[in-house]
Amino acid sequence: MAFITHRVSDLVFRLVAKKGSNLDKEELHKLVRTPLQWLIMMIVGFICTSHLDFPTSWDLAPRSEFGVRMVIHRTYLLFLCFIITWIALRFTKFLAIVLLDRAALTESKADDQIVDFLVEIIRIMVIVLSIFVILGAVFKIDIAALVAGLGIGGLALALAAKESLENLLASFTIFFDKPFLIGDLVTVKGITGTVEKIGFRSTRIRTLEKSYLTIPNLLMVNDVLDNLSMRTFRRVHFHIGVTYSATNDQIQRIVSDLQKLVDEHPHTNQDGKISFAGFGPSSLDIMVMYFIDTMDYSVFLDVKEEINLQIMKIIAHHKAEFAFPTQTIHIEKT
Repeated sequence: MAFITHRVSDLVFRLVAKKGSNLDKEELHKLVRTPLQWLIMMIVGFICTSHLDFPTSWDLAPRSEFGVRMVIHRTYLLFLCFIITWIALRFTKFLAIVLLDRAALTESKADDQIVDFLVEIIRIMVIVLSIFVILGAVFKIDIAALVAGLGIGGLALALAAKESLENLLASFTIFFDKPFLIGDLVTVKGITGTVEKIGFRSTRIRTLEKSYLTIPNLLMVNDVLDNLSMRTFRRVHFHIGVTYSATNDQIQRIVSDLQKLVDEHPHTNQDGKISFAGFGPSSLDIMVMYFIDTMDYSVFLDVKEEINLQIMKIIAHHKAEFAFPTQTIHIEKT
């Protein structure tokens, strides 16, 4: 039995897997070994029991009529359908591994998303087909009449599953419109995280806090979504408060040196802007705005820290001081 399962899995591996692939055929063998062994046992058992003759004294009804033979035969067919479905789903799983291995050779993330959709569609088709085969072959139900009778019932089912159908349509919108792909960092409904899986009904996101969220696809499509991975730069914007003791010349030189800093830094672009913003309650406010050319959050923090340290050096170099909230109280003598 082990020999037959190995030969069958090897044949499927040669048909599906590409030459030169890094895939291990033992992976396929592990997936199909158990269901194939059950299938062989069922076939052998059927061949052995099909030639048995029951005593006429038992007066058993034929398979076409309700009785022990019909129950045994239909139970066998039911288990056979389950095992074949099991094997088909295992082959589908291995097909997904093969396709993901080929998709990993490309830089685009879109093909990874296509693989997930394709595998989900195949799995659903296998399950639906198995259900129809079981109903027709095992329970002898007229499938054509059943499908024809699903008109009104299908309408009621569609109304009951309205949200699921909306999410299904939203998944196709995501697939074709591609507002985001697997691996993108997105923000939706105030939630920021990395897209790990796009399913037929929902999208799975790994947040910055490492929690795993499931968001309905309809919400991903209908709500405002910010795809942070599509940004070319990260913006930094804040104000520096300098004490009122700073002179006009000091402010001008500080602004000039800060502008030069953000313009010449290797990780910023030329859109940075430094300006004397105005007069605060307890400080002279200098606006600092620049863009860092990375989407890696750790690199972003490192560059921002480096520039902040340089800002402190420039303020100290021009003998100015950072302001902090203060109040001056004048007491009049009466």
